[in-house]
Amino acid sequence: FTMALKIKEKNGEFLVEGVINATTAKYFQNHCESLLKTCGELTINIEKIIAIDTNGLAAIKALFENASTYNRRFFITGTGCKEIYDEFKFRVSAAKTNFKTTFKTN
Repeated sequence: FTMALKIKEKNGEFLVEGVINATTAKYFQNHCESLLKTCGELTINIEKIIAIDTNGLAAIKALFENASTYNRRFFITGTGCKEIYDEFKFRVSAAKTNFKTTFKTN
């Protein structure tokens, strides 16, 4: 996949669109870490992620671990990209009918 990765903010939630792979994972992680530091918490919507590889999953794992280390909240919403939920299913603390899943960091 060579599709560009887009991150757009809407009502405090960041919609991630495209592919998170070896080419885009570092940009994604750096951008999200910056947002997490600035905002104190981060909600990303994965509805429009069409593919993710091990690099992308590692970036999301690193975001979760950094949020936990610095006692910041990190949320993933949306029903897209099953691989992300499969990777983190052991950490899921709440799955509501609107498919908002909260990864608690404390």
